[in-house]
Amino acid sequence: MNRQTKVAGVILAGGLARRMGGKDKGLLLYNGQPMIACAINAMAQVVEQLAINANRNLEQYQEFGYPVINDLTGTFDGPLAGVLAAMTRLNAEILLTLPCDTPLIEAGHLQTLLTRFIETDAQVVAGFDGSRIQPTMLAVSTGLRGSLQSYLSEGGRKVETWLNRHSLQLADFSRDPGIFANINTPDELSARQRESMAAAGAITEKPD
Repeated sequence: MNRQTKVAGVILAGGLARRMGGKDKGLLLYNGQPMIACAINAMAQVVEQLAINANRNLEQYQEFGYPVINDLTGTFDGPLAGVLAAMTRLNAEILLTLPCDTPLIEAGHLQTLLTRFIETDAQVVAGFDGSRIQPTMLAVSTGLRGSLQSYLSEGGRKVETWLNRHSLQLADFSRDPGIFANINTPDELSARQRESMAAAGAITEKPD
């Protein structure tokens, strides 16, 4: 495969967010802006095409200025359904994926993921925090679309099960595992906000 090919990215915001009380996580405010804006800002610096996978509040997501694509298999079928939708609708050979609720991931991290994919013969590269795979931060060949469609048609939903069917490599972020801190509950959102404000205060505080 020629690895110097077009790269697209998708921000995954198509879930039900049950632990967040059903609130649409991508639209919740983090540091004064919708949480998905952090992911968009990071991804847009790395890819040639960018889309948002969402299954509700579509008009609000369209305000970010990127195509909004919903699941093809039905709605709320998990992150792989969003990946399949992006593979189908975006014209690229490499797809980067990122969930909407990981505001600490930056463009440099995504570039590391992409570089790992380009430099290996893997069909898919996943982020790794030193302890476990991060299965929704991926660089994946869109040539796997048929495999993914079959897996979902069979009722498969678990991301790691599908990943392990293919040539998988890891992008090692074990030196900075905190970037994967996602936000699933109102308490976690409050905690991340406090941590961010404390960090900002430490940076701006001047000695007497």
